[in-house]
Amino acid sequence: MCQRSMKLLRMFLFVGLVIVKWVEGFEDANVTDLDMQYVSGRGFYRPLMVGFTLINGAAAKGAVCLDGSLPGYHFHRGYGSGSNSWLIQLEGGGWCGTIKNCLYSKKTRHGSSFFMEKQIPFIGILSNKAEENPDFFNWNRIKIRYCDGASFSGDSQNAGAGLYFRGQRIWQAAMEDLMSKGMRYAKQALLSGCSAGGLATIIHCDEFRELFTRTTRVKCLSDAGLFLDSVDVSGRRSLRNLFGSVVTLQGVQRSLPRSCTSRLNPILCYFPQHLIAGVRTPLFLLNAAYDTWQIQASLAPPSADYHWNWYECRKNYARCSAPQIQYLQGFRNQMLRSTRAFSRSYKNGLFINSCFAHCQSERQDTWFAHDSPRIGNRGIAESVGNWYFGRVSVQAIGCPYPCDKTCHNLIIVFVKW
Repeated sequence: MCQRSMKLLRMFLFVGLVIVKWVEGFEDANVTDLDMQYVSGRGFYRPLMVGFTLINGAAAKGAVCLDGSLPGYHFHRGYGSGSNSWLIQLEGGGWCGTIKNCLYSKKTRHGSSFFMEKQIPFIGILSNKAEENPDFFNWNRIKIRYCDGASFSGDSQNAGAGLYFRGQRIWQAAMEDLMSKGMRYAKQALLSGCSAGGLATIIHCDEFRELFTRTTRVKCLSDAGLFLDSVDVSGRRSLRNLFGSVVTLQGVQRSLPRSCTSRLNPILCYFPQHLIAGVRTPLFLLNAAYDTWQIQASLAPPSADYHWNWYECRKNYARCSAPQIQYLQGFRNQMLRSTRAFSRSYKNGLFINSCFAHCQSERQDTWFAHDSPRIGNRGIAESVGNWYFGRVSVQAIGCPYPCDKTCHNLIIVFVKW
């Protein structure tokens, strides 16, 4: 091979590595790194830092992370009027559907508690300050860490590779542990989650409801969890391929609602658009119409963008061409169609803003701040609170890009690794 060809090959390999690392890092970013950058850069100094607790009885139940380590959570006790109210947040962090990818994940915080932070900031919906989180600031607030790679829903293992796919057991062990620590007495409870945690929230919403008495107000909030079974820019279905590998490898089908799997292939039942109609518990869907993760990894992933036509658009929505914006408008239309029947139920809530964003309840600037995104005259925190407490019905859909001037749009910067 000539010297020039070798240089080109090395360049493409390097760029490919950058993209892979960037996508992984972008999905990881819904936890702590961006949180800390945000709170230090936007004036929210001294956020509440909450320590990590292992679920010590989990191993006996087979409820372990990908590498066999104990799962855990971060827990800040409520007080005053919120002492009998509980907010559970399920962490996100992507999925692993192949042995190779799961072996990689088990050496990160999304596959092993050995790599998890000992303290994380509680901001956004987890903040303990009334001026940052007016409705839930004094509740018992828990963030359950994500280390199974299948949205807390797998139940299998691969002994040869030393991998444990025990997301369903982790979910159950965490709930049992929290019930023993006072959650059984809850007067109010809210299950929430972002990204892969948002999908998990939809999957487990009715299970969560069944933990409590009929007099307990129980609802669920899925943030950036409305993953759509969309055709990508190459005409294939990248996300269906990923979800299919996750469902098959990790034995997810046993955790999915029978109301869906009795009608559809279990892989399709991993997509929220086929699940939300069957959720009996009140559910709120918070989603960006131009979800940046879905653009990066589902609609126009590098694997489908053969000629790199979407490279600039993926990094910065302002560089998208008119045909690309039109394509993204089609994605927004698909999202609105998928929620049409869901939104007709008085018990459900909806906030779909036309922003390029992902996970808006975990960031303080998008959850509740003076310049937070709004639809009409209400922001996200106020809308979720109005829906949860029954103050106002919330079925909010923003106008299509570029009319929403309140958005906090993500611009992804490629970095060298």
